[in-house]
Amino acid sequence: MNILYPIEWVVAWIMVQFHALLSLFMDPDSGLTWLLSIVGLTAVIRTLIIPLFVRQIRSSRAMQTVAPQIQAIQKKYKGKTDQASRQAMAEETMAVYREAKANPFSSCLPVLLQMPIFFALFRMLYIKLPEAATSADGFGPLSQDLATSAHNSTLFGVTISDTFLKADGGIATRVLAGVIIAAMCFVTFITQKELTMRNMPPSALEGPMASTQKMMLYMLPFIYVISGPGMPIGVLTYWLTTNVWTLVQQWIIIRNSPTPGTEAEKKMQERTNAKRVRKGLEPIDFTPKKPVVPVEEQQIRVQPKKAAGGKKLSDAERLEQAREARARAQAERRAAAEAAGEVPGVTTPRKSSKNGSKNKGKGSSKR
Repeated sequence: MNILYPIEWVVAWIMVQFHALLSLFMDPDSGLTWLLSIVGLTAVIRTLIIPLFVRQIRSSRAMQTVAPQIQAIQKKYKGKTDQASRQAMAEETMAVYREAKANPFSSCLPVLLQMPIFFALFRMLYIKLPEAATSADGFGPLSQDLATSAHNSTLFGVTISDTFLKADGGIATRVLAGVIIAAMCFVTFITQKELTMRNMPPSALEGPMASTQKMMLYMLPFIYVISGPGMPIGVLTYWLTTNVWTLVQQWIIIRNSPTPGTEAEKKMQERTNAKRVRKGLEPIDFTPKKPVVPVEEQQIRVQPKKAAGGKKLSDAERLEQAREARARAQAERRAAAEAAGEVPGVTTPRKSSKNGSKNKGKGSSKR
C-alpha cells in the first residue's frame, strides 16, 4: 500500500487546475505551461504553511534571545559528564525555553511538512506520469491525454520527467538541470548568509548556535549537488521555486520586522530616518536609553557575632544568645529597682525614713 497516494492525488489535482488556467492563454502542450503549473503548485503549498513559517520566525527569535542564557548553562556544566549533571543541565535548558516560549524544533516544521509533498511530486513525475500516459485510466485527476501531454511536452528539448543522470534529452537536459541546481545553491546561500546571519544578534553569532548556522550554510548547497542530479526537472523546479519563495519571504520579514539589536535593525532605522529627512522631519534617536537605577540608602551592615574560637554562630545560636542577654538585662534592672525600693511590696524602712527626714529638713529650710 502506497501511503503517499492521497498526497500524490492532491498534487496531481492542483497541477491539473493550474494547467487548465494557463491553457487559456498558453499552449497546453508546452513544457513551459507544465513547469508553470508546478510553480503554481509550489505557491499553493507555501501559502498554506505560512502560519508554520511565522511560528518558525517567532521561535527562532526567541532562541536567539535566550542564547546567552543557554551558553551560561552550558558553561556551568562544562566538563561534568555524570548522569545527574546531564539531567540538571537538560532541565534548566528546557526551563529557559519554556519561559521564553521557544521551541528548538519549530524551525523544522515547514521542512518536515514539505517532505511528503516533495516525495509525492517525485513519484508522480518519475513513476505515475509515464504509467498514466500509457494507461486508459490515467491517474486520478490526470487523464491519459493530460498525462501524455505532460510526459511529451518539452522546454529546450527537455521534458519535466528527465533527470541529469537519465538524460533522454541529451546535453540540453544536463545543462538545464545544472543551471537549476546552481541557482538552488546560490539562493540557499544568500538566504542563510546575507539574511539569516544579518538578522541575528551578536550573542547568537558565537557558541554552538553559530557553529550550527555555519555548518548549514555549506551543508545545504552540498546536499543539492549530491541529490539534485537524480531528481526530475519538474521536481528541481519545485525545489528552486520554494527556495526563492523562502528568500523573498524572509527578506520581507527581516526588512520590516528585524530582530532587535541586529544589523538588520540598524538598516531599518537608517531607512526610517532617511524618509523623515526627505519629508523635512527631524530624525529619530534610536539609541537605547540607559535605565535609571534608584539610589538606595546604604544599609548598615551588622557584623555577625562569633563564638569562642572564631566559629561563626548559626541563626538559632544568635537567637538564643540574644534571649540570654535580654534576660540578664532584665534581672539587673529588677535588682537595681529592688535596691532602690521601687518595686511594689518591697520596703526599706531605715533608708526610707532617713531619706524622708532629709527631705523634710530641706522643705523647712526652704520655708
